[in-house]
Amino acid sequence: MKAISYRRYGGPEVLEYGELPEPKVGPDHVLVKVRAAAVNPVDWKSREGLLDGLFDTVFPVIPGWDVSGVVVQPGLAVPEFAVGDEVMGYVREDFLCRGTFAEYVAAPVRALARKPRNLSFEEAAGLPLAGLTAYQVLTQALGVGQGDTILVHAAAGGVGSMAVQLAHHFGARVIGTASEPSHEHLRDLGVEPVAYGEGLVERVRALAPEGVQAVFDMIGGDTLALSPELLAPGGRLASIADPAVTTLGGRYVFVRPNTADLYRLSELAEEEVIEVRVARSFPLEKTADAQRLSQEGHTHGKIVVTVDWES
Repeated sequence: MKAISYRRYGGPEVLEYGELPEPKVGPDHVLVKVRAAAVNPVDWKSREGLLDGLFDTVFPVIPGWDVSGVVVQPGLAVPEFAVGDEVMGYVREDFLCRGTFAEYVAAPVRALARKPRNLSFEEAAGLPLAGLTAYQVLTQALGVGQGDTILVHAAAGGVGSMAVQLAHHFGARVIGTASEPSHEHLRDLGVEPVAYGEGLVERVRALAPEGVQAVFDMIGGDTLALSPELLAPGGRLASIADPAVTTLGGRYVFVRPNTADLYRLSELAEEEVIEVRVARSFPLEKTADAQRLSQEGHTHGKIVVTVDWES
């Protein structure tokens, strides 16, 4: 099969496009014919070796954790899916090796759900990682609900855009930090935007004088360090960017594959509660360019890699 892989850590130049063996299908896996795979910051961070302390790496590595496609072979012990089912998934294993930037991926059923009927393959590929991250932080770490005011740092990004849509659905008022050029995009999502940088605390307090009930951090560092000052008494703090959040009384979250959560996101997409915006699409062989664009960090919406099939 054709696939993208890398044999050593490094920049986008280490990515190779070529033939690799088709993956074996375990008893609780299905073989998915990949139609699209979304690019996430974790892809280039893994490629550069920044996750080496968290995951064993088996070279060559096929990058990618997000996928949408069609089931072509269920495993021997899989009643959940049949040939021809359209699926999406957050296909993260406990090591780096067999990712989704390829013509086929063998995905464990615990990582999959049926693709929302109203989403294209490109849109569906952009939902799992970002959607699960936002959903798990909001429901499990922060418990955001009706009447809450939540501050979302980096609200215009892939996870941020999903988080603000879900927070609105849960009945919360949403304030979001972003650079000035992203403010109109946030207003379109129903977010009250505030700029980063000096004076952030004062700008947020001007909108929420009593403080906010929850802060969802995706930046870390100095921005995270300021966040406790923005909380109302009893407020909750969570970060996906900086484990130091635990020293501030908050919770660090690393998204987990979860079939029930993924099915719920599929339902919400079909109910048009959430949408996935695709900012740019690249063919599989141009994955290096897609990762470069992701690393620049200025897109509104998901960057997606597609696999061309004649039939």
